[in-house]
Amino acid sequence: MSPNLRLNKALARAGVCSRRKADDLVFSGRVKVNEEVAQEPGSRVDPERDKISVDDRPVRLLPDEERRLAYVMMNKPVQVVTTMSDPGGRVKVTDLLPDSLRYLRLFPVGRLDYFSQGLLILTNDGDLAHRLTHPSRKTPKVYRVKMRGELSKKKLQVMRQGMELSEGEKLAPVEVKILQQTRNSILAEMTLVQGINRQIRRMCRDLDLVVLSLVRIRQGSLALGDLKPGEWRYLEPGEVSSLKKM
Repeated sequence: MSPNLRLNKALARAGVCSRRKADDLVFSGRVKVNEEVAQEPGSRVDPERDKISVDDRPVRLLPDEERRLAYVMMNKPVQVVTTMSDPGGRVKVTDLLPDSLRYLRLFPVGRLDYFSQGLLILTNDGDLAHRLTHPSRKTPKVYRVKMRGELSKKKLQVMRQGMELSEGEKLAPVEVKILQQTRNSILAEMTLVQGINRQIRRMCRDLDLVVLSLVRIRQGSLALGDLKPGEWRYLEPGEVSSLKKM
């Protein structure tokens, strides 16, 4: 391991969280370096000499030869959170992993909201997590969405050309494919290239559509396949390599 790392990268490589989440931890005052509250996520640290802690718990930064990286894909069920801790005591995705994986300190790459389901990557590889979530990468994510309401040609055009949410956030064009339409509901496939929080639900809200179910079925080169809600599997070496090339 390099003797001179950025603090956020050191936290990510230790398996604490992704690099972007590490920024949030630092800015919220939860990270200390040598008993002093860290101020900047980009400040340099020496993992071999500096004492780093999160919420006053020591962080152990293993040398490269001792690090065991793990890559898992899960079908996140509804009513499970993708945060590493929850003040309300709700079930977390990491609670669904076996004890043999928990000590590796896997964390979710990105998020799915409480009532959404589907493909979620968990890893302790901070570099890969940073690569997959960085806005410049525009990693495509595909969702299967069941809705209630009228999905007119005009509304489809608004989504496909890139709309502006009522809060003011401007969205990139969303690819929308209608799979099935009945008298009571619409089943569509949506492809997103942004990481806007609750984007599909907020889009539908602004277009007077009610989301009945939302399932992520693909992220980049990975497909959910036949994993049932709550199930997980290790990623194959080829799948990991493909993600690292994105």
